[in-house]
Amino acid sequence: MRFPQPTRRDHDTFCRTEGWREVRNARGGTVRHHVTYELDLATGEVLRTRISRPVSGDVYGPALWRHILRDQLQVDEPTFWACTRDGIRPDRGGAGESAGETLPADLVQLLIHRVGVAETEVAAMTKDQAIERLNQYWTDGR
Repeated sequence: MRFPQPTRRDHDTFCRTEGWREVRNARGGTVRHHVTYELDLATGEVLRTRISRPVSGDVYGPALWRHILRDQLQVDEPTFWACTRDGIRPDRGGAGESAGETLPADLVQLLIHRVGVAETEVAAMTKDQAIERLNQYWTDGR
């Protein structure tokens, strides 16, 4: 199947549709030369991609586009277009559903080393459950 030449706007649409978060600069403001997005995967890996400003209809060259798909977005072209055109989010082994639920590293560290919760139990917790368990430890001491 042949696909159209991808644009910066398509790239941005993909990121927004899949739920990537826009990264801010060190001072909390927007970055002026690129739009930078990150996506937390269930594995703990964080994907990062950048789109040159302005986000427009400018097309990507074939070599740059292959790099973006392979190394930054980590999807193939049919998956990219299904997300961009039809709103079908990529199957990332559960990462799509739990991307907002990944536990912060410091929370995991406290649960395992301070509270004494087994790693397997922490891995099965939602963020709300983990916070509740930590709050229980701080309040009751157990």
